[in-house]
Amino acid sequence: MGVDLRQVVAGILTITMFVMLGQMLHRDYFDSLQEKAQGDAHDIEFEGSRVSVKGSLVGAVEGNKGPWMDDNNDLNPCWPTLLSDEAVSSKGYVTFSLTNGPEYHISQITDAVMVTKHLGATLVLPDIRGSKPGDERNFEDIYDADKLIKSLENVIKVVKQLPEEVSLRDIAIVKVPTRVTEDYIKEHIEPIFKSKGNIRVATYFPSVNLRKSSQDGETDPVACLAMFGSLELQPELNAVVESMIERLRTHSRKSGGRFIAVDLRIEALEKQSCHTTGVVGSKTCYNAQEIAVFLRKLGFTGDTTIYLTQPRWDSSLNILKDIFPKTFTKEAVMPASKRSKYLESESSEYENVIDFYISSRSDVFVPAISGLFYANTVGKRIALGKPQVLVPAEISETSGLATDFISPYISKKNHLAYSCFC
Repeated sequence: MGVDLRQVVAGILTITMFVMLGQMLHRDYFDSLQEKAQGDAHDIEFEGSRVSVKGSLVGAVEGNKGPWMDDNNDLNPCWPTLLSDEAVSSKGYVTFSLTNGPEYHISQITDAVMVTKHLGATLVLPDIRGSKPGDERNFEDIYDADKLIKSLENVIKVVKQLPEEVSLRDIAIVKVPTRVTEDYIKEHIEPIFKSKGNIRVATYFPSVNLRKSSQDGETDPVACLAMFGSLELQPELNAVVESMIERLRTHSRKSGGRFIAVDLRIEALEKQSCHTTGVVGSKTCYNAQEIAVFLRKLGFTGDTTIYLTQPRWDSSLNILKDIFPKTFTKEAVMPASKRSKYLESESSEYENVIDFYISSRSDVFVPAISGLFYANTVGKRIALGKPQVLVPAEISETSGLATDFISPYISKKNHLAYSCFC
């Protein structure tokens, strides 16, 4: 029986059609955002990172998986040459506690050191208190006490415990606004200190904004030292953070060991009303799907590794993992031998600290939630020379440039940290 050539051709076309259809169904939905557009191709450079632009689409220059940027180590601490050579202390003591998580700890230690310095007092190492009643830890459980004492030795005297002869009844509680100034201390705190001899400082936060302002004047070098040069993790906890970062980098071989940290916590999103900010396309918080679309439109590929601050995996995060399969929460990248101590305790303090330090060290940081965690993470990243902080927004076009979404704290250099580094 003869073979009809037309039937053969039709069969081949049918098979080809099904193969193409299968590829289309398998392809990630967001690949449609990467279709080629007409226009001349050109490259741009930002902070040493080259990004290819063709028409309105962003792509990677050879060997560069996504719109990554290089670190910038041009800034150095301004404060060492401005500090006095010797600490002066009186017989009085200043006590305080670290509360509400590491993003608050930085401000609380800074204000306590400022008050102690300008009163000529002695600072007592703080305890650490969580959000639940009775949730208390020693300073050394999380931070390096010897490092803090050593870093401040030419500024103030620090002792680990309040002397037994000092009664708690002799300590006056003083509320202090964050970013406290020398003038405020002299007017509002010094009279109480002279009267009582010892005080307990409780920092309150009129604002979570860490922008510089024209009213701030010169930032006190003591505040700079306390904010950026005094707090370090204790060795064991620091080793856990380092191992988690190393594991994330191992997952990121195809993008040169680089990874993104996203501050996205389901409980915080549920408590917040993610309203618009008044800026077109901008809101106060973003869910997993919105973050996925944002990152994909900026040109980050499906091989990108993402770390989430969410405590445990939640089904609402599945859309993010569908688009970026290498998306992890901390239990997936923490060494198994450390999980019982750092993940299964009743306190979330360890987890909050881990999130903060990984977010500060990641190659890219994306705050899905506005607030002090975002502001102080940016400050830490400025100190470390890591400027790639991308603030989410709705991108109306099929793609966008990462450089258009750099945090204003960095693009405008208006973060308080820029007063401490030059």
